Amino acid sequence: GFYKMAFMRKSKFRHVFGKPLKKDDGYDNIRVTKNSWDSPFCSVNPKYIAIITESAGGGSFLVLPIKQTGRVEMNQPVVDGHKGPVLDIAFCPHNDDVIASCSEDCTVKVWQIPEGGLTRNLTEPVVELVSHIKRACIVTWHPSAQNILLSAGADSKICIWNVGTGELYVEINLPDLIYSASFSYNGNRFVCTCKDKILRVIDSRTGKVIKETKEPCHQGSKPAQALYLKHDKVFTTGFSRMSERQYALWDANTLEQMSLDEIDQANGVLMPVYDGDVEMIYLIGKGDSIIRYYEITDEAPYVHYLSLYQSRDPTRGFGVMCKRGLNINNCEIMRIYKLLNTGTVEVIPFTVPRKSELFQDDIYPDTASDQPAISGEDWFRGVDADPVLVSLKDMFASEMKEPAKVVIKSNILDKKVPATPSRRSEEVASTPQAKTAHSVVRPASEAAPAASGAGAELPPGFDPQGILEDIRKLKLIVKAHERRIKTLEERVAQYEAPSTDEDGLGETC
Repeated sequence: GFYKMAFMRKSKFRHVFGKPLKKDDGYDNIRVTKNSWDSPFCSVNPKYIAIITESAGGGSFLVLPIKQTGRVEMNQPVVDGHKGPVLDIAFCPHNDDVIASCSEDCTVKVWQIPEGGLTRNLTEPVVELVSHIKRACIVTWHPSAQNILLSAGADSKICIWNVGTGELYVEINLPDLIYSASFSYNGNRFVCTCKDKILRVIDSRTGKVIKETKEPCHQGSKPAQALYLKHDKVFTTGFSRMSERQYALWDANTLEQMSLDEIDQANGVLMPVYDGDVEMIYLIGKGDSIIRYYEITDEAPYVHYLSLYQSRDPTRGFGVMCKRGLNINNCEIMRIYKLLNTGTVEVIPFTVPRKSELFQDDIYPDTASDQPAISGEDWFRGVDADPVLVSLKDMFASEMKEPAKVVIKSNILDKKVPATPSRRSEEVASTPQAKTAHSVVRPASEAAPAASGAGAELPPGFDPQGILEDIRKLKLIVKAHERRIKTLEERVAQYEAPSTDEDGLGETC
Protein backbone atom coordinates (compact mmCIF):
# COMPACT_ATOMS: atom_id res chain seq x y z
CA GLY A 1 0.00 0.00 0.00
CA PHE A 2 2.84 2.40 0.82
CA TYR A 3 4.38 2.24 -2.66
CA LYS A 4 0.97 2.84 -4.23
CA MET A 5 0.50 5.89 -1.99
CA ALA A 6 3.99 7.08 -2.90
CA PHE A 7 3.12 6.77 -6.57
CA MET A 8 -0.02 8.86 -6.11
CA ARG A 9 1.79 11.58 -4.13
CA LYS A 10 2.74 14.62 -6.19
CA SER A 11 6.44 15.37 -6.40
CA LYS A 12 8.60 17.29 -8.86
CA PHE A 13 11.19 14.52 -8.42
CA ARG A 14 8.82 11.68 -9.31
CA HIS A 15 10.43 11.27 -12.75
CA VAL A 16 14.09 11.71 -11.84
CA PHE A 17 16.05 9.16 -13.85
CA GLY A 18 19.65 7.99 -14.00
CA LYS A 19 21.35 7.30 -17.32
CA PRO A 20 25.02 6.27 -17.43
CA LEU A 21 27.42 8.10 -19.74
CA LYS A 22 29.29 6.23 -22.47
CA LYS A 23 32.21 4.09 -21.29
CA ASP A 24 34.67 6.58 -22.86
CA ASP A 25 33.28 9.29 -20.55
CA GLY A 26 34.01 7.13 -17.50
CA TYR A 27 37.31 5.76 -16.18
CA ASP A 28 38.84 2.35 -16.75
CA ASN A 29 41.77 0.12 -15.78
CA ILE A 30 41.74 1.10 -12.09
CA ARG A 31 42.89 -1.39 -9.44
CA VAL A 32 40.23 -0.57 -6.85
CA THR A 33 41.06 -1.60 -3.28
CA LYS A 34 39.83 -5.01 -2.14
CA ASN A 35 39.50 -3.84 1.49
CA SER A 36 36.35 -5.02 3.26
CA TRP A 37 35.82 -1.79 5.28
CA ASP A 38 32.45 -0.16 4.53
CA SER A 39 33.66 3.08 2.96
CA PRO A 40 32.76 4.47 -0.49
CA PHE A 41 36.50 4.29 -1.49
CA CYS A 42 36.03 7.37 -3.69
CA SER A 43 35.73 11.15 -3.45
CA VAL A 44 34.88 13.61 -6.22
CA ASN A 45 34.84 17.37 -6.78
CA PRO A 46 34.62 19.62 -9.88
CA LYS A 47 38.40 19.27 -10.47
CA TYR A 48 39.37 15.72 -9.47
CA ILE A 49 38.24 12.17 -8.83
CA ALA A 50 40.10 10.21 -6.13
CA ILE A 51 39.89 6.42 -5.76
CA ILE A 52 41.52 4.16 -3.15
CA THR A 53 43.64 1.59 -4.99
CA GLU A 54 45.12 -1.81 -4.20
CA SER A 55 48.80 -1.46 -3.35
CA ALA A 56 51.39 -3.94 -2.16
CA GLY A 57 52.88 -3.21 1.24
CA GLY A 58 51.45 0.27 1.76
CA GLY A 59 48.46 2.44 1.08
CA SER A 60 47.79 4.59 -1.96
CA PHE A 61 45.01 6.33 -3.80
CA LEU A 62 44.61 7.67 -7.30
CA VAL A 63 43.81 11.34 -8.00
CA LEU A 64 42.83 12.07 -11.61
CA PRO A 65 41.74 15.35 -13.20
CA ILE A 66 37.98 14.91 -13.64
CA LYS A 67 38.31 15.49 -17.41
CA GLN A 68 40.97 12.78 -17.83
CA THR A 69 38.43 10.11 -18.77
CA GLY A 70 39.09 6.78 -20.42
CA ARG A 71 41.80 4.24 -19.69
CA VAL A 72 44.13 4.99 -16.79
CA GLU A 73 47.78 4.18 -17.55
CA MET A 74 49.48 1.55 -15.38
CA ASN A 75 52.18 4.07 -14.39
CA GLN A 76 49.68 6.80 -13.46
CA PRO A 77 51.08 8.71 -10.43
CA VAL A 78 49.32 8.14 -7.09
CA VAL A 79 49.25 9.59 -3.59
CA ASP A 80 51.47 7.10 -1.84
CA GLY A 81 52.36 8.10 1.71
CA HIS A 82 50.60 5.65 4.05
CA LYS A 83 52.32 2.55 5.45
CA GLY A 84 49.06 0.57 5.53
CA PRO A 85 45.94 0.31 3.34
CA VAL A 86 43.93 3.54 2.97
CA LEU A 87 40.38 3.15 4.35
CA ASP A 88 38.68 6.49 3.62
CA ILE A 89 39.32 9.67 1.61
CA ALA A 90 37.47 13.00 1.47
CA PHE A 91 38.06 16.16 -0.56
CA CYS A 92 37.87 19.42 1.38
CA PRO A 93 34.60 21.27 0.59
CA HIS A 94 36.42 24.65 0.70
CA ASN A 95 39.50 23.82 -1.40
CA ASP A 96 39.26 21.49 -4.39
CA ASP A 97 43.03 20.78 -4.27
CA VAL A 98 43.02 19.45 -0.69
CA ILE A 99 42.14 15.87 0.27
CA ALA A 100 42.25 14.00 3.59
CA SER A 101 42.97 10.27 3.93
CA CYS A 102 43.08 7.80 6.81
CA SER A 103 44.67 4.40 6.99
CA GLU A 104 45.32 1.15 8.82
CA ASP A 105 48.67 2.71 9.79
CA CYS A 106 46.65 4.73 12.41
CA THR A 107 47.42 8.10 10.78
CA VAL A 108 45.29 10.76 9.14
CA LYS A 109 47.05 12.75 6.41
CA VAL A 110 46.06 15.84 4.47
CA TRP A 111 47.42 16.35 0.95
CA GLN A 112 47.61 19.24 -1.50
CA ILE A 113 47.23 18.17 -5.13
CA PRO A 114 49.43 20.33 -7.40
CA GLU A 115 47.62 22.46 -10.00
CA GLY A 116 46.76 20.33 -13.03
CA GLY A 117 47.06 17.01 -11.18
CA LEU A 118 49.88 14.64 -10.23
CA THR A 119 52.90 14.32 -12.50
CA ARG A 120 54.75 12.02 -10.07
CA ASN A 121 53.88 10.08 -6.91
CA LEU A 122 52.95 12.33 -3.99
CA THR A 123 54.54 11.00 -0.80
CA GLU A 124 54.73 14.08 1.46
CA PRO A 125 51.48 15.25 3.08
CA VAL A 126 50.85 18.88 4.01
CA VAL A 127 50.08 17.71 7.54
CA GLU A 128 50.07 14.38 9.39
CA LEU A 129 47.58 13.97 12.24
CA VAL A 130 48.58 11.35 14.80
CA SER A 131 46.38 10.43 17.76
CA HIS A 132 44.60 7.15 16.94
CA ILE A 133 46.24 4.05 18.42
CA LYS A 134 44.35 1.63 16.14
CA ARG A 135 43.45 1.94 12.48
CA ALA A 136 41.88 5.26 11.40
CA CYS A 137 38.66 4.43 9.54
CA ILE A 138 36.67 7.61 8.78
CA VAL A 139 37.45 11.19 7.72
CA THR A 140 34.81 13.88 7.18
CA TRP A 141 35.14 17.66 6.84
CA HIS A 142 33.21 20.34 8.72
CA PRO A 143 30.60 21.85 6.34
CA SER A 144 31.23 25.54 7.07
CA ALA A 145 34.37 26.10 9.22
CA GLN A 146 37.74 26.26 7.51
CA ASN A 147 40.24 23.41 8.09
CA ILE A 148 38.12 21.49 10.64
CA LEU A 149 38.32 17.72 10.12
CA LEU A 150 36.72 14.82 12.02
CA SER A 151 38.47 11.46 12.13
CA ALA A 152 37.26 8.22 13.71
CA GLY A 153 39.30 5.13 14.53
CA ALA A 154 39.01 1.49 15.56
CA ASP A 155 40.20 2.65 19.00
CA SER A 156 36.55 3.86 19.46
CA LYS A 157 37.84 7.43 19.42
CA ILE A 158 36.68 10.47 17.45
CA CYS A 159 39.11 13.37 16.96
CA ILE A 160 38.25 16.90 15.83
CA TRP A 161 41.31 18.54 14.24
CA ASN A 162 42.34 21.96 13.02
CA VAL A 163 44.21 20.89 9.91
CA GLY A 164 45.70 24.37 9.42
CA THR A 165 47.65 24.19 12.68
CA GLY A 166 47.76 20.39 13.12
CA GLU A 167 46.07 20.92 16.49
CA LEU A 168 43.82 18.29 18.11
CA TYR A 169 40.82 20.28 19.38
CA VAL A 170 38.66 17.51 20.83
CA GLU A 171 39.12 13.84 21.64
CA ILE A 172 35.92 11.85 22.19
CA ASN A 173 36.01 8.30 23.55
CA LEU A 174 33.02 6.10 22.69
CA PRO A 175 32.09 2.63 24.00
CA ASP A 176 32.59 0.72 20.73
CA LEU A 177 33.88 0.66 17.14
CA ILE A 178 32.54 3.63 15.14
CA TYR A 179 30.76 2.82 11.87
CA SER A 180 29.76 6.30 10.66
CA ALA A 181 29.88 10.00 11.58
CA SER A 182 28.06 12.95 10.00
CA PHE A 183 28.05 16.69 10.83
CA SER A 184 24.86 18.72 11.19
CA TYR A 185 24.11 21.50 8.68
CA ASN A 186 26.20 24.09 10.55
CA GLY A 187 28.55 21.55 12.11
CA ASN A 188 27.87 22.34 15.79
CA ARG A 189 26.88 18.69 16.31
CA PHE A 190 27.48 15.35 14.67
CA VAL A 191 25.68 12.03 14.73
CA CYS A 192 27.45 8.68 14.88
CA THR A 193 26.67 4.96 14.85
CA CYS A 194 28.73 2.37 16.73
CA LYS A 195 29.04 -1.38 17.00
CA ASP A 196 26.93 -1.17 20.20
CA LYS A 197 23.97 -0.23 17.88
CA ILE A 198 23.27 3.02 19.79
CA LEU A 199 22.69 6.22 17.83
CA ARG A 200 24.34 9.29 19.42
CA VAL A 201 24.18 13.03 18.80
CA ILE A 202 27.36 14.69 20.09
CA ASP A 203 28.47 18.31 20.59
CA SER A 204 31.33 18.87 18.11
CA ARG A 205 33.26 21.26 20.37
CA THR A 206 32.93 19.66 23.80
CA GLY A 207 32.51 16.01 22.82
CA LYS A 208 29.54 15.76 25.19
CA VAL A 209 26.81 13.28 24.19
CA ILE A 210 23.69 15.44 23.82
CA LYS A 211 21.29 12.56 23.12
CA GLU A 212 21.46 8.83 22.58
CA THR A 213 18.87 6.17 21.81
CA LYS A 214 17.87 3.88 24.68
CA GLU A 215 17.32 0.96 22.29
CA PRO A 216 19.40 -0.11 19.27
CA CYS A 217 18.67 2.11 16.25
CA HIS A 218 18.71 -1.08 14.14
CA GLN A 219 18.60 -4.53 15.77
CA GLY A 220 20.89 -6.34 13.30
CA SER A 221 24.58 -6.87 14.02
CA LYS A 222 25.85 -5.51 10.67
CA PRO A 223 27.03 -1.87 10.50
CA ALA A 224 24.44 0.92 10.65
CA GLN A 225 25.07 4.24 8.86
CA ALA A 226 23.76 7.67 9.90
CA LEU A 227 23.38 11.04 8.18
CA TYR A 228 22.54 14.33 9.89
CA LEU A 229 19.88 16.02 7.70
CA LYS A 230 18.66 19.61 7.64
CA HIS A 231 15.71 20.65 9.85
CA ASP A 232 16.90 18.59 12.84
CA LYS A 233 16.40 15.12 11.38
CA VAL A 234 18.70 12.10 11.32
CA PHE A 235 18.50 9.34 8.70
CA THR A 236 19.90 5.86 9.36
CA THR A 237 20.28 2.59 7.47
CA GLY A 238 20.87 -0.79 9.06
CA PHE A 239 19.53 -4.31 9.47
CA SER A 240 16.65 -5.86 11.38
CA ARG A 241 17.08 -8.82 13.72
CA MET A 242 16.05 -11.02 10.76
CA SER A 243 18.82 -9.41 8.62
CA GLU A 244 16.41 -7.40 6.49
CA ARG A 245 17.84 -4.11 5.29
CA GLN A 246 15.97 -1.09 6.62
CA TYR A 247 16.08 2.67 6.95
CA ALA A 248 14.76 4.96 9.68
CA LEU A 249 14.18 8.68 10.24
CA TRP A 250 14.71 10.29 13.66
CA ASP A 251 14.06 13.61 15.36
CA ALA A 252 17.61 14.87 16.01
CA ASN A 253 16.66 16.69 19.22
CA THR A 254 14.82 13.82 20.95
CA LEU A 255 16.08 10.83 18.92
CA GLU A 256 12.52 9.57 18.71
CA GLN A 257 11.92 7.42 15.66
CA MET A 258 9.70 9.13 13.07
CA SER A 259 9.71 6.40 10.43
CA LEU A 260 11.04 2.87 9.85
CA ASP A 261 10.76 0.74 6.74
CA GLU A 262 12.18 -2.54 5.49
CA ILE A 263 13.70 -2.66 2.00
CA ASP A 264 14.93 -6.16 1.10
CA GLN A 265 16.97 -9.17 2.24
CA ALA A 266 20.30 -8.30 0.56
CA ASN A 267 23.40 -8.33 2.77
CA GLY A 268 25.43 -5.31 1.57
CA VAL A 269 25.63 -2.27 3.87
CA LEU A 270 23.39 0.54 2.57
CA MET A 271 25.32 3.81 2.23
CA PRO A 272 22.98 6.83 2.24
CA VAL A 273 23.73 9.95 0.15
CA TYR A 274 21.91 13.17 1.05
CA ASP A 275 21.04 16.06 -1.26
CA GLY A 276 20.04 18.74 1.24
CA ASP A 277 19.12 21.25 -1.49
CA VAL A 278 16.12 19.21 -2.63
CA GLU A 279 15.73 16.88 0.40
CA MET A 280 16.47 13.66 -1.48
CA ILE A 281 18.22 10.52 -0.22
CA TYR A 282 19.95 7.97 -2.46
CA LEU A 283 20.64 4.50 -1.04
CA ILE A 284 23.64 2.72 -2.53
CA GLY A 285 24.39 -0.79 -1.27
CA LYS A 286 27.79 -2.47 -1.44
CA GLY A 287 27.34 -5.27 -3.98
CA ASP A 288 24.01 -3.88 -5.22
CA SER A 289 23.22 -3.14 -8.86
CA ILE A 290 20.29 -0.91 -7.80
CA ILE A 291 20.31 2.68 -6.52
CA ARG A 292 17.04 3.65 -4.80
CA TYR A 293 16.06 7.23 -4.14
CA TYR A 294 13.60 8.86 -1.76
CA GLU A 295 12.23 12.28 -0.87
CA ILE A 296 12.13 13.61 2.71
CA THR A 297 9.07 15.75 3.54
CA ASP A 298 7.16 16.96 6.61
CA GLU A 299 4.17 14.70 5.90
CA ALA A 300 4.00 11.13 7.21
CA PRO A 301 5.60 8.71 6.55
CA TYR A 302 8.24 11.46 5.96
CA VAL A 303 10.44 9.26 3.72
CA HIS A 304 8.74 8.76 0.35
CA TYR A 305 10.00 6.27 -2.21
CA LEU A 306 10.52 7.89 -5.63
CA SER A 307 12.14 5.41 -7.99
CA LEU A 308 15.27 3.37 -8.64
CA TYR A 309 18.17 3.15 -11.06
CA GLN A 310 18.97 -0.39 -12.16
CA SER A 311 22.09 -1.69 -13.88
CA ARG A 312 23.79 -5.04 -14.34
CA ASP A 313 26.99 -4.43 -12.41
CA PRO A 314 27.31 -4.54 -8.60
CA THR A 315 28.67 -1.49 -6.79
CA ARG A 316 32.16 -1.69 -5.26
CA GLY A 317 32.21 1.95 -4.12
CA PHE A 318 31.09 5.39 -5.27
CA GLY A 319 31.73 9.12 -5.30
CA VAL A 320 29.20 11.96 -5.43
CA MET A 321 29.67 15.25 -7.29
CA CYS A 322 28.70 18.45 -5.49
CA LYS A 323 26.21 20.84 -7.15
CA ARG A 324 29.04 23.12 -8.36
CA GLY A 325 30.18 20.37 -10.72
CA LEU A 326 26.82 19.41 -12.27
CA ASN A 327 25.41 20.23 -15.70
CA ILE A 328 22.74 22.76 -14.73
CA ASN A 329 21.56 23.23 -18.34
CA ASN A 330 20.54 19.55 -18.50
CA CYS A 331 18.62 19.74 -15.19
CA GLU A 332 21.11 17.32 -13.63
CA ILE A 333 20.57 17.17 -9.85
CA MET A 334 22.96 14.36 -8.89
CA ARG A 335 25.96 12.62 -10.43
CA ILE A 336 27.21 9.36 -8.97
CA TYR A 337 30.59 7.89 -9.91
CA LYS A 338 30.07 4.15 -9.46
CA LEU A 339 33.12 1.93 -8.90
CA LEU A 340 32.84 -1.57 -10.35
CA ASN A 341 34.80 -4.71 -9.44
CA THR A 342 36.13 -4.74 -13.01
CA GLY A 343 38.18 -1.57 -12.42
CA THR A 344 35.73 0.65 -14.28
CA VAL A 345 34.12 3.83 -12.96
CA GLU A 346 30.65 4.38 -14.43
CA VAL A 347 29.41 8.00 -14.42
CA ILE A 348 25.64 8.24 -13.78
CA PRO A 349 23.93 11.65 -14.03
CA PHE A 350 20.45 11.85 -12.44
CA THR A 351 18.18 14.28 -14.25
CA VAL A 352 14.80 15.95 -13.70
CA PRO A 353 13.07 15.93 -17.11
CA ARG A 354 12.02 19.49 -18.05
CA LYS A 355 10.86 20.92 -21.39
CA SER A 356 11.77 24.54 -20.65
CA GLU A 357 15.31 25.69 -21.38
CA LEU A 358 15.18 28.40 -18.72
CA PHE A 359 16.95 28.17 -15.34
CA GLN A 360 14.90 25.85 -13.09
CA ASP A 361 15.04 27.70 -9.78
CA ASP A 362 12.65 25.28 -8.05
CA ILE A 363 15.15 22.40 -8.35
CA TYR A 364 18.25 24.58 -7.92
CA PRO A 365 17.99 26.61 -4.71
CA ASP A 366 21.17 28.37 -3.58
CA THR A 367 23.76 25.72 -2.74
CA ALA A 368 26.92 25.48 -0.63
CA SER A 369 29.84 27.33 -2.21
CA ASP A 370 33.55 26.57 -1.85
CA GLN A 371 34.00 29.49 0.57
CA PRO A 372 34.28 28.69 4.30
CA ALA A 373 31.85 30.69 6.45
CA ILE A 374 34.22 31.05 9.44
CA SER A 375 37.79 30.25 10.44
CA GLY A 376 38.49 27.08 12.40
CA GLU A 377 39.70 29.18 15.33
CA ASP A 378 36.45 31.21 15.47
CA TRP A 379 34.40 28.02 15.24
CA PHE A 380 36.25 26.45 18.16
CA ARG A 381 35.70 29.63 20.19
CA GLY A 382 31.95 29.06 19.87
CA VAL A 383 30.88 30.80 16.65
CA ASP A 384 28.40 28.85 14.50
CA ALA A 385 27.69 29.63 10.85
CA ASP A 386 25.70 27.95 8.10
CA PRO A 387 27.60 27.20 4.87
CA VAL A 388 28.07 30.18 2.51
CA LEU A 389 25.55 29.77 -0.30
CA VAL A 390 25.91 30.57 -3.99
CA SER A 391 23.31 30.77 -6.76
CA LEU A 392 23.69 28.27 -9.59
CA LYS A 393 21.96 30.71 -11.95
CA ASP A 394 25.29 32.41 -12.73
CA MET A 395 26.76 29.06 -13.74
CA PHE A 396 23.69 28.38 -15.90
CA ALA A 397 23.93 31.84 -17.54
CA SER A 398 27.62 31.41 -18.36
CA GLU A 399 26.91 28.14 -20.15
CA MET A 400 23.98 29.65 -22.04
CA LYS A 401 25.81 32.71 -23.45
CA GLU A 402 25.90 31.47 -27.05
CA PRO A 403 22.12 30.95 -27.51
CA ALA A 404 21.55 34.37 -25.92
CA LYS A 405 23.64 36.06 -28.64
CA VAL A 406 21.68 34.35 -31.40
CA VAL A 407 18.43 35.74 -30.01
CA ILE A 408 19.86 39.27 -29.93
CA LYS A 409 20.98 39.03 -33.56
CA SER A 410 17.59 37.99 -34.88
CA ASN A 411 15.87 40.82 -32.99
CA ILE A 412 18.24 43.39 -34.49
CA LEU A 413 17.50 42.13 -38.01
CA ASP A 414 13.77 42.34 -37.35
CA LYS A 415 14.14 45.96 -36.29
CA LYS A 416 16.45 46.94 -39.16
CA VAL A 417 14.52 45.52 -42.12
CA PRO A 418 11.60 48.05 -42.03
CA ALA A 419 14.10 50.90 -41.68
CA THR A 420 15.69 50.36 -45.14
CA PRO A 421 15.17 53.37 -47.47
CA SER A 422 13.41 51.54 -50.32
CA ARG A 423 12.40 48.07 -51.37
CA ARG A 424 14.74 48.31 -54.37
CA SER A 425 17.82 48.86 -52.22
CA GLU A 426 16.70 46.41 -49.51
CA GLU A 427 18.83 43.53 -50.78
CA VAL A 428 21.94 45.67 -50.91
CA ALA A 429 21.34 47.60 -47.69
CA SER A 430 20.15 44.86 -45.33
CA THR A 431 23.39 42.90 -45.36
CA PRO A 432 25.78 45.72 -44.40
CA GLN A 433 23.25 47.05 -41.90
CA ALA A 434 22.96 43.67 -40.28
CA LYS A 435 26.74 43.50 -40.07
CA THR A 436 27.11 46.95 -38.55
CA ALA A 437 24.29 46.20 -36.15
CA HIS A 438 26.14 43.07 -35.01
CA SER A 439 29.46 44.81 -34.70
CA VAL A 440 27.99 47.64 -32.62
CA VAL A 441 25.56 45.72 -30.43
CA ARG A 442 27.62 42.65 -29.55
CA PRO A 443 30.45 44.42 -27.78
CA ALA A 444 27.93 46.64 -25.98
CA SER A 445 25.96 43.66 -24.71
CA GLU A 446 29.12 41.89 -23.62
CA ALA A 447 30.78 44.93 -22.07
CA ALA A 448 27.95 45.60 -19.63
CA PRO A 449 28.42 42.53 -17.43
CA ALA A 450 32.20 42.87 -17.58
CA ALA A 451 31.96 46.42 -16.25
CA SER A 452 29.49 45.61 -13.49
CA GLY A 453 31.05 42.30 -12.41
CA ALA A 454 34.65 43.44 -12.94
CA GLY A 455 35.42 40.07 -14.50
CA ALA A 456 33.99 38.20 -11.53
CA GLU A 457 31.49 36.19 -13.59
CA LEU A 458 34.00 33.87 -15.25
CA PRO A 459 32.69 30.29 -15.28
CA PRO A 460 34.10 27.88 -12.68
CA GLY A 461 37.28 26.19 -13.88
CA PHE A 462 38.04 29.02 -16.37
CA ASP A 463 41.72 28.69 -17.30
CA PRO A 464 43.14 31.69 -19.21
CA GLN A 465 46.64 30.13 -19.33
CA GLY A 466 45.20 26.99 -20.92
CA ILE A 467 43.36 29.05 -23.55
CA LEU A 468 46.52 31.05 -24.38
CA GLU A 469 48.44 27.77 -24.70
CA ASP A 470 45.76 26.40 -27.08
CA ILE A 471 45.96 29.60 -29.19
CA ARG A 472 49.76 29.28 -29.36
CA LYS A 473 49.46 25.66 -30.54
CA LEU A 474 46.87 26.61 -33.17
CA LYS A 475 49.17 29.35 -34.50
CA LEU A 476 51.98 26.80 -34.89
CA ILE A 477 49.63 24.43 -36.73
CA VAL A 478 48.48 27.22 -39.08
CA LYS A 479 52.10 28.21 -39.82
CA ALA A 480 52.99 24.59 -40.58
CA HIS A 481 50.02 24.36 -42.98
CA GLU A 482 51.06 27.63 -44.64
CA ARG A 483 54.56 26.27 -45.24
CA ARG A 484 53.14 23.07 -46.65
CA ILE A 485 50.77 24.95 -48.98
CA LYS A 486 53.64 27.13 -50.18
CA THR A 487 55.76 24.04 -50.96
CA LEU A 488 52.90 22.46 -52.91
CA GLU A 489 52.27 25.71 -54.80
CA GLU A 490 55.94 25.84 -55.79
CA ARG A 491 55.83 22.25 -57.04
CA VAL A 492 52.73 22.99 -59.11
CA ALA A 493 54.45 26.09 -60.48
CA GLN A 494 57.25 23.94 -61.91
CA TYR A 495 54.73 22.37 -64.29
CA GLU A 496 52.92 25.60 -65.13
CA ALA A 497 53.92 29.02 -66.35
CA PRO A 498 54.74 31.43 -63.47
CA SER A 499 51.72 33.45 -62.38
CA THR A 500 51.09 36.62 -60.36
CA ASP A 501 49.15 34.57 -57.79
CA GLU A 502 52.28 32.69 -56.84
CA ASP A 503 54.23 35.91 -56.30
CA GLY A 504 51.37 37.22 -54.17
CA LEU A 505 51.36 34.08 -52.09
CA GLY A 506 55.11 34.36 -51.60
CA GLU A 507 54.67 37.88 -50.28
CA THR A 508 51.94 36.94 -47.80
CA CYS A 509 53.92 34.01 -46.51
